[in-house]
Amino acid sequence: MASPEAADPHEPPRPNPYEELAAGPGPEPYDTPRAGAYDGPRDGDTGPLDVVGAALRSDYDEPEQEESAARDRLVRRRRRSRLRRGVKVGVALVVLLAFLAVGDRWAALYAENKAAEQIQKAAKLHAEPEVHIRGFPFLTQLASERLDSVDVAIPDMPAGRISVAQVKGTVEDVKIVGDGPTSIKGAVLGRMQGDVLLDFDDLDRELGTSQVKFTHGGANTVMADGRLPVAGKEVRVKARAQVERMSDHGVGTTVDRMSIEVPGLFAYVPGEDGGLRLARPMAERIQRDAEKAKALFRVGSVAERFGLTPEHAQRVRSSEAELARVTGQPKFLDRLMRVNMLDVALEHPWLLEKVGIDPSVVDGIKNLRVPKLADKLSLAVKLPEMPGDVRLKRIEVEKEGIRAKMTGAGIPFGEAAK
Repeated sequence: MASPEAADPHEPPRPNPYEELAAGPGPEPYDTPRAGAYDGPRDGDTGPLDVVGAALRSDYDEPEQEESAARDRLVRRRRRSRLRRGVKVGVALVVLLAFLAVGDRWAALYAENKAAEQIQKAAKLHAEPEVHIRGFPFLTQLASERLDSVDVAIPDMPAGRISVAQVKGTVEDVKIVGDGPTSIKGAVLGRMQGDVLLDFDDLDRELGTSQVKFTHGGANTVMADGRLPVAGKEVRVKARAQVERMSDHGVGTTVDRMSIEVPGLFAYVPGEDGGLRLARPMAERIQRDAEKAKALFRVGSVAERFGLTPEHAQRVRSSEAELARVTGQPKFLDRLMRVNMLDVALEHPWLLEKVGIDPSVVDGIKNLRVPKLADKLSLAVKLPEMPGDVRLKRIEVEKEGIRAKMTGAGIPFGEAAK
């Protein structure tokens, strides 16, 4: 019988515990974490081990970084190339548009000059008008043979006895007659609105006498001031005239108030409500001259104007002190200038000469025919005949002259008028 301690030849030998102690601990399995060992970054790790781990890269990372940098450089080069091409295309477009704009403007200027020549010839103007074609581009309008809008300014336009200082207007829907900007032969103006200015300076100069001056007198009022020779003296004729549209092509005035003045002596207003009244210088001479004042108070109707009875008037004529008292009153001059000397002169013709007025001058003024004077001071202007339907509308009087609003339609010029 075998002993329990006897070894079984089929069993592996048992390890010697003393040999295990002498050899020390063996390596741990690779997939078993050891306490305190670093097993890669974890969420929230921000310690120095992260930096050390980032610095310790494998040699295989460098080719990947170089390839990424090369791709970035290629992308940047392509972007710069596209930008340069875009700038070149933009510059080319700007140059092309500028060239087209210059060419379009040149064609418009040429057409404006040709149109001005046609208008000058058709209206028989002294000076070439200014023509400005609106809208851009012009060549597209020309291709359709119609212009949207055109501004026209005509200086010094003849109108009968005078010249119109200025005609300005805007024309819309202009139909062109011609094949291009270099062959414009005429046009038909669709609709026109403008105004005509009759300058007062031109009226004064061109109406012939140069003795009549027209000035602004109100909304529709003109003041006329002229000088005429009467009985060897130059008399001043003043009138107020109402401006009105006489017809679709004419402007005229109607004189409704007139006065004739002999400077320093008197003023005569014709008509039932008129009369002859002394000027202030003449009244002051009578106030200072005792003989003239006494002659004045010899006429009972004049003495009554000063509130004098016949007895009081007699004392004034015989007493220098009483005469000085009456003529020295503050209202003496105003009362004397309101006396109608014409009525007095009809009853006492000697009185005018006594106070220093030449009776022949008064007779000459009375014999002036009022209608004839009104004709000299009135104003009548007729615009030149123009093709198409051109009419004057509202009339206004401004500081510099008379302005009339004008409208028109279907106005042909050049070959279109034939």
